[in-house]
Amino acid sequence: MKNFKLLVVFSVSLLVGFSVLYLLDSEKNSEKITGKTENKIEMKDVLPVTSGQSTLTPSELKTIELYEKASPAVVYITSYKTEYVSYFFDIYPQTSEGQGSGVIIDAKNGYIVTNYHVVGKADRLTVTLNQEEADWEATIVGVDPENDLAVIKIKDPPANLTSIKMGTSETLRIGQSVYAIGNPFGFDHTLTSGIISALNRNIKSSNGVLMEGTIQTDASINPGNSGGPLLDSSGNLIGINTMIVSPSSGSVGIGFAIPVDKVKEVVPQLVEYGYVKRGWIDATFLPVNRRLSRALNLGTDTGLMIMQVAQNGEAYKAGLRGGNQKAMYGNRVVMIGGEVITAINDVKITDYNSLVNVLKNSKVGETVKVTYVYKRRIYETNAKLIDKRLFTDR
Repeated sequence: MKNFKLLVVFSVSLLVGFSVLYLLDSEKNSEKITGKTENKIEMKDVLPVTSGQSTLTPSELKTIELYEKASPAVVYITSYKTEYVSYFFDIYPQTSEGQGSGVIIDAKNGYIVTNYHVVGKADRLTVTLNQEEADWEATIVGVDPENDLAVIKIKDPPANLTSIKMGTSETLRIGQSVYAIGNPFGFDHTLTSGIISALNRNIKSSNGVLMEGTIQTDASINPGNSGGPLLDSSGNLIGINTMIVSPSSGSVGIGFAIPVDKVKEVVPQLVEYGYVKRGWIDATFLPVNRRLSRALNLGTDTGLMIMQVAQNGEAYKAGLRGGNQKAMYGNRVVMIGGEVITAINDVKITDYNSLVNVLKNSKVGETVKVTYVYKRRIYETNAKLIDKRLFTDR
């Protein structure tokens, strides 16, 4: 009996020992498979660390930094223009609104650069800095329709304005990254990105004037982006967004911006004079077409017929002469019989806009070669240019 009890105890002990060895072996095998033990398992081994900005790429962080630095200098401009319409023998005022963007270039004085077509001849302007602040009244300082640029000023500007850093457009390369900030369709401070698609594009503005050397980009530009900044990857201003080419009036990846070097050339004159001093021929003109040419036997189907020259002015001193006979042309009285200008500095003149384009970069006091036709004969003379604004404002 005693031997039987010892046998039972020995069997139980042996069974317990095998069980313990089995459990230990199983744990070791589990460690080999998972590579971990229970006391080594931590939350960082199960879930990725997502605190702060660690999940953002360096490129994303750079874009965010660019936006946060540049966007306070971008404003939302609303223009108001009152026109008077006739209705049942009475005249009523009718106010229209327009929206666009602008860039603060002088925080101390509250100067903002934008497009001419954004502010035009507005009766009233307001500027919104951000959604949290009220609108600020603004006035037009100067405009340059030829380059579609304008400078406006915030009345009594706040002390916390932020201006944008000017870059250069001289060293731009096709393919480099660019960013646009603006207020498309009223959605303020919208950021879009893309590349420079082409450089030195010549396009016609809405008023028919040729804009030379513009930057083409595929960064989304829509109505409301006009006047906003085009930035390089360092957040420097390289252009002012001005227009798109689109059959649907929406972004299709063909947008244009005025190079910042042109902005830097024009803005100081707009601030100082209110306009850009450009050379001009002191005369009035009538565009020539084939019908007018045949009726008057001019000898050219294109060009600008001189109607009048300023008395004893520079054009007169150069030998240019206007018409000597009054005639009805359409619904207005014109002077006919004058010389027809066909080229300036050997660049062909076909209509008034071509004259504007040829002289838009000329200086007051500069001398140009004028080619003209009179009684079917071609002549040349040299004429000194005067200040266009002083002549056209008469």
